[in-house]
Amino acid sequence: MKPHQLLIYNTLSRQKERFRPLTEGRVGMYVCGPTVYGDPHLGHARPAITFDLLFRYLQHLGYKVRYVRNITDVGHLEHDADEGDDKIQKKAKLEALEPMEVAQYYTNRYHEAMAALGCLPPSIEPHATGHIIEQEELVKQILRNGFAYESNGSVYFDVEAYNQKHRYGILSGRNLEDIKDKSRALAGTDEKHNQADFALWKRAQPQHIMRWPSPWSDGFPGWHCECTAMGRKYLGDHFDIHGGGMDLVFPHHECEIAQAVASQGEPMVKYWMHNNMITIEGQKMGKSLGNFITLFEFFTGQHAKLTAAYSPMTIRFFILQAHYRSTVDFSNEALAASQKGLERLLDGLKTLERLAPKAEGLTEAYAEDVEKKCYEAMDDDLNSPIVISHLFDACRQINQAADGKVAFTAAGRERLLQVMRTFAFDILGLKDEAADGNAAREQAFSGAVDLLLDIRAKAKAAKDWATSDQIRDRLAALGFEVKDTKDGATWKL
Repeated sequence: MKPHQLLIYNTLSRQKERFRPLTEGRVGMYVCGPTVYGDPHLGHARPAITFDLLFRYLQHLGYKVRYVRNITDVGHLEHDADEGDDKIQKKAKLEALEPMEVAQYYTNRYHEAMAALGCLPPSIEPHATGHIIEQEELVKQILRNGFAYESNGSVYFDVEAYNQKHRYGILSGRNLEDIKDKSRALAGTDEKHNQADFALWKRAQPQHIMRWPSPWSDGFPGWHCECTAMGRKYLGDHFDIHGGGMDLVFPHHECEIAQAVASQGEPMVKYWMHNNMITIEGQKMGKSLGNFITLFEFFTGQHAKLTAAYSPMTIRFFILQAHYRSTVDFSNEALAASQKGLERLLDGLKTLERLAPKAEGLTEAYAEDVEKKCYEAMDDDLNSPIVISHLFDACRQINQAADGKVAFTAAGRERLLQVMRTFAFDILGLKDEAADGNAAREQAFSGAVDLLLDIRAKAKAAKDWATSDQIRDRLAALGFEVKDTKDGATWKL
């Protein structure tokens, strides 16, 4: 394993910390996945890409990573409150489908979108409905330890009792009195000792389709239970990283910490990591606000707010151009700029592949300096925009070389190719969509253009300017930019 000083920002300590896994050479990582009742939108893309970047980088550094990302297919109530309709059941009623039919359909759609975005599949993807027994066992442990109570067939976490021995609010920085003051008056809160308490198990109403037997009632687990129960099952009582969107810090992750401590006496997670939001006109993008654009709408351009279709790699590049802890505001202009930036990076790599090396020029030392800077950026809390800026700097040198102003030695060119491919493709997870899956076709296509340029070079040497100009102009009409340099012609699409 490479000796890297990886720093990650721990929401719990509110500072960057040196990453030291609990078990040498191994990392346990849990990330909150989607609630599958609708198509994934841009807001879902950000945590998926953020933690895919982390997953890729940890593996690149030599760690064996178990990456767990859940599928929430039950128990996620409207407005994330303890009352209201289950979102999946509500969708099932609207579409006259079985709830599991809804969950399966949108799980498939989520997987399709994540694959298009270049996100590697997690090691384990547990479903909440497949772990009802584990969630019931978690509730029993919390009850036995005196931090929960049963009320009318439901079970609630006793925040006040917990706060007397531990601290509720350690992650979000909130104190219990503030939480109690700001709690909304919800229907059914008479079941609770106080409004800050949250559901561990909910008794199902007669019309509720999704229900399971339990010692307390036929019902379903509270939303917060699944991640604590499944994280423990697949990663153990203590694991390294828990990730998700910043909107999950409170109440979801705060409640997870309380459940873990209440059930086992100590925290479960060492590092808490959170990506910031994607906004649209300054507002958080989300299904509950009705201001979201689905990923499939981005891919096809079929939405009133879109002026064009944007490819999955353009979306990925757009997200990686901002640090994961900064807010990103959607605009067509920003996405169009990302599309051009991605093309510039991929064109730079293609130009480097075609460059004729020289006996003298930029050596391996230049490539190693680029590599060092890129590693420093990644080690500084996954600073992907700085990595991209260093790759752009390398592209400037490549373009200078294509214009004959600088040169690369053979070893220098090969080393830079290796560095740029490693960071652009393996770590940032980008790919050339035009060439993806068509490598043989792309090679033949490039060969045909090179052949035309060879014929043009011979025509120029024979002073057959008409043929030379005709080839250049016809290629330009087809979208090829041909540049004449002292070392011959170069081209790009």
